Amino acid sequence: MAIYHLSIKIISRGKGGKSSVAAAAYRAGEKITNEYDGVIHDYTRKGGVVHTEILLPDNAPAEFSDRAVLWNAVEKIEKAKNSQLAREIELALPVELTREQNISLVREYVKQHFVNAGMCADICIHDKNDGNPHAHIMLTMRPFTEDKSWSDKQKKEYILDKDGNKIYDKKKRSYKCKSIPTTDWNEQTKAEEWRQGWAETANNYLVMHSGTHIKIDHRSYERQGIDQIPTIHLGVAAHQMEKRGIRTERGNINREIEVNNRNLRQLKARIVKLQKWAKEETATTEPPTLADMIQDILSRKAQDGKSTRSQSLYNLKDAANMLSFLTRHKVMDMAGLDDCFGSMIGRQQGIRDKLKPLDRRLKTLDEHINQSGNYKAYRGKKAQYEKLYAQYATLTKTTGFGAERKAHKALNTANEYYEIYRTEIAMYDNAEKYLKDVLQTHFDPKKLPPIAKWKAEIEKLTAERSGLNQQYNALKDEVKEAEQIRKSVYSIMRQEQREQQQRKARGVEL
Repeated sequence: MAIYHLSIKIISRGKGGKSSVAAAAYRAGEKITNEYDGVIHDYTRKGGVVHTEILLPDNAPAEFSDRAVLWNAVEKIEKAKNSQLAREIELALPVELTREQNISLVREYVKQHFVNAGMCADICIHDKNDGNPHAHIMLTMRPFTEDKSWSDKQKKEYILDKDGNKIYDKKKRSYKCKSIPTTDWNEQTKAEEWRQGWAETANNYLVMHSGTHIKIDHRSYERQGIDQIPTIHLGVAAHQMEKRGIRTERGNINREIEVNNRNLRQLKARIVKLQKWAKEETATTEPPTLADMIQDILSRKAQDGKSTRSQSLYNLKDAANMLSFLTRHKVMDMAGLDDCFGSMIGRQQGIRDKLKPLDRRLKTLDEHINQSGNYKAYRGKKAQYEKLYAQYATLTKTTGFGAERKAHKALNTANEYYEIYRTEIAMYDNAEKYLKDVLQTHFDPKKLPPIAKWKAEIEKLTAERSGLNQQYNALKDEVKEAEQIRKSVYSIMRQEQREQQQRKARGVEL
C-alpha cells in the first residue's frame, strides 16, 4: 500500500568532509573521480539502481547532463570548507504503480518544483524488489546567470543609517552589511510546499493509473485530525533484524502502538453508535421508571407458560444485568442513561488526550537512546578515521625522499578504512548532530549523553502509560456493557408497547 515518505537533507562539505561527487556516485552506482581531492568513488557493484537521469533548467550548461561533469563543477565553484554542496530529496514510491509510471511521476514532480525553479536535478531510482521502491533526487544549491554560468547564492547589502549612509561595525574596520539570498530555495515554507506537491502529484498518478482511491498525505495524523498514534522509525539495524524474524524493542513498541490504534478505532466506532442511539426520538413513549419496568417484567414472566420459559429466563437475566448497571451508575430514566454515555465519552477522550503526549515523549526518548547507542558504539570508528586522515594531512606537509609516496599510501589507508566503516561513521555523524541539537550547550563530546536519566524517565512514563491503558481497557468494557444495556432498554420498551397494543386490541374485541 502506498505510504508517504519525503525527507530533505543537505550534503555539506563541513559534515565529515562529505562530497557531492561521492553522494552522486553512490546513488547512481557509478565510478566517478572527485577532482577536488582526487579521490575515486567506485560503486559500480551496487545493486538495485534501476533508473538514473539528469534534468537541467534552460539556463544550465548542456555538458552538465554528464553526472561527473555536473558534480565536479559544483565541487569546484564551492570554495569554503563548510560549503553546502547539494540538497537531497528522498521519496517513497507508490507500489501500486509500475516502474515506468513511477519514473514518469518522479520526473513530473521534479520538473514542476525544482527544475522550473532553476535547479539541476540528478534522479536515481532504487528498487531491490523488496517492496520498498524509492527515489533519491540530488539538487544544486546555486542558481545560474543568463550566460549559463554559476551565480551567487547570496549577495551583500550594506546597512544604512536614517540618512542613507553606511554604518561602521564596532571595530570600525568595515561597514555593516547583511546577506540577502538570491533565491527562495532555503525558505522554511519551501519544505511544506515540496512535501504537499509530492502528495498531490502522487495522488493524481494513483487515480489516473491504478484506479485506486488510496491517497497519501503529507500532514501528520494530528494535523489530519486522525485519532491515531504514529509508529516510530525502526532504523536500519532494527529493520533488518525484524525481517529475519528477530523481535526488537522498537518493533515491540510499534506492535503495541498498532494494538492501541486498533482499540481506539473499535472504541470510537462503538461510541459513535451509542451517540446515534442517544439522539433517537423517544417522544412516542414515556420511559417507565426502573422499579416499574422491572416489576412489569417480573409480573409478566411469572404468568408465562412452559413454552416461553427459556425466553423468560433470558429476559430475566437481561433485566438483572440492567438493574445492576443502572443501580451502580444511579441511572433512573432514559435521560440519565444518555448522561451516563456522555460521561463515558468524556472520560475516554480524557484518556486519549493523556496518552498522546506520553507516546510522543516515549518516542522521543527512544530516539535519544537509539542515537546515543550509535554515538557510543561508533565513535571509536570515527576517531580512528580522523586519526588516519590526520596522518595523511601531516605527511602532505613533509618533504624529502618518499614523502609523496607515504602520503599517498596514508590517504589510501584512510579511504579504505572509510569504505569499510562508511555506515558506522555515517551513523556516528548522524548521532552526533542529533545529540548536539538535543543537548545544545550541555553537549560534551568527551562524555556520554544522560542515557540513565532518559531510561529512568522511560520507566516512569511507561508505568504511567500502563496505568492509563488499564483505565482505557476498563472503560472499553464499560462502554460495551452500556451498549448492551441500551439495546436491552429499547427491546423491553418496544416489547411492552406491543403487548399493550395487543391487550387493547383484545379488549376491543371483547
